Amino acid sequence: MQIKQGESAMGNLNLKKYFLSKNLKRDIPSSVVVFLVALPLCLGIALASGAPLFAGVLTGIIGGIVVGTLSGSQLSVAGPAAGLTVIVLNAITTLGAYETFLLALVLAGVFQIILGIVKAGTIANYFPSSVIEGMLAAIGIILIMKQFPHAVGYDADFEGDEGFSQVDEHNTFSGITRAFARINYGAVIIALVSLAFMIYWPKFKKLAVVPAPLLVVVAGIVLSLAFSGTGFALLDKQFVRIPLVNSSAEFFALFKSPDFSQIGNKQVWITAFTIAVVASLETLLSLEAVDKIDPIKRISPTNRELLAQGAGNIVSGMLGGLPMTAVIVRSSANVNAGARTKMSAIIHGIFLLVALLAIPSLINHIPLSCLAAILLMTGYKLARISLFKHMWHQGLSQFIPFVVTIVAVVMTDLLIGVGIGMLVGIFYILRTNLRNPYFYHIEKNGSKKVIKLKLAEEVSFLNKAAIQVTLTSLPQGAEVVIDGSNSRYIDPDVLEIIHNYKHNAYTKGIIVQLNDVKEKYDVPPLKEMVYNPN
Repeated sequence: MQIKQGESAMGNLNLKKYFLSKNLKRDIPSSVVVFLVALPLCLGIALASGAPLFAGVLTGIIGGIVVGTLSGSQLSVAGPAAGLTVIVLNAITTLGAYETFLLALVLAGVFQIILGIVKAGTIANYFPSSVIEGMLAAIGIILIMKQFPHAVGYDADFEGDEGFSQVDEHNTFSGITRAFARINYGAVIIALVSLAFMIYWPKFKKLAVVPAPLLVVVAGIVLSLAFSGTGFALLDKQFVRIPLVNSSAEFFALFKSPDFSQIGNKQVWITAFTIAVVASLETLLSLEAVDKIDPIKRISPTNRELLAQGAGNIVSGMLGGLPMTAVIVRSSANVNAGARTKMSAIIHGIFLLVALLAIPSLINHIPLSCLAAILLMTGYKLARISLFKHMWHQGLSQFIPFVVTIVAVVMTDLLIGVGIGMLVGIFYILRTNLRNPYFYHIEKNGSKKVIKLKLAEEVSFLNKAAIQVTLTSLPQGAEVVIDGSNSRYIDPDVLEIIHNYKHNAYTKGIIVQLNDVKEKYDVPPLKEMVYNPN
């Protein structure tokens, strides 16, 4: 049995692997890509949340360094999440002060640690694969649709928005149509040049030591400077806008502390619980998705991730940051850039800190259109045509939940869309269980038919209807053998049906023989199902 949770992972941690040159030569370039993707997303999500811009960057730093260090996942990247912007904006407004909101964030982190301790992360094992694949493809499609306006110079919606309805009172589709009417040709040229670098640069193996996204940023800065004073010049809002810090006093003044005097405020606890639940669900979904696209196919310990996220949110709340989760966009960019270990996430956090302290003026010369090109490529890789073909060949029971999840996520948001996909996925799982409780075989015994029903290893309540329909439809005068020799567990409701059928079968002239069907089955304790080397 494969052990999903790996709670002993911390004890078996091999620190040397994080500093091996073969890993660092992949992780460092990947961290540059994640840094470039994360920076505008951190700022955009902070802006949409009604929080200081510094809070968004701070959350990215904590997500990279603190959560990256504590997490058992090698490729996921934590940071402020677009799915929490509405919750955060409403919470800050309702609670009346940002410091009160920070208290709720600290408590949310405590709740997440409790969830990790009670092993709530195991629910991630029950996300259908087709739904996770659909979620990934949907995120790819959303990236393409949301980044197109930024690529052509229309920046009305904030960077990192994943919802269908936008804060500018438009939606994803109307945002695209409005972008066509407001094209900045300087931004378009930068985006096209950037896309060309992203597509063709990796094909030159000897030159590809320099990451294509880094080259994209350099090209974007050079072109924006060349366009200055011409008809192709970019507007101020079409560049990254990181807060400028001129002294250590200014830097430390940006930090805020939670107001612990509001600990008795009922609304604080409601907000904390809401953030903890939503952030934990988004984290578990992201973790499952990242494990899907990990080329090495490693399995991340979900309970440990909840502990790491809880610790990250406590630190974020104590310093003035925002709620964080494991984020699919950053994580998938990390995977696509070739990262091998969590050093990529940690180094990206260090880069965010350096950018804030040392080179904010240089960072503010990066055009959003060149960063949009990086995200457009990430979206294309997530929603590649080959994935749709693969899911189609898996059969309708996989393809339909996959497509429903895509449409639902694109038209609503991540959690609602996945919830709808889960309902459809569960329907097909129940449908399969309904049809697969036993092996049906007919033999001849002279002039009589002997009908053998060999029950499955596990016969659950979900199989009750199928077995009842089969038994009631057996012909009169038949000889029926119900074989439970292969069954480790039979649900009490199913047992009742079997025993009642045997008791009443004589009225139809049916002879029923039960082989190895017990009167009662006990569910094996969970500890017996976990590998124990002792």
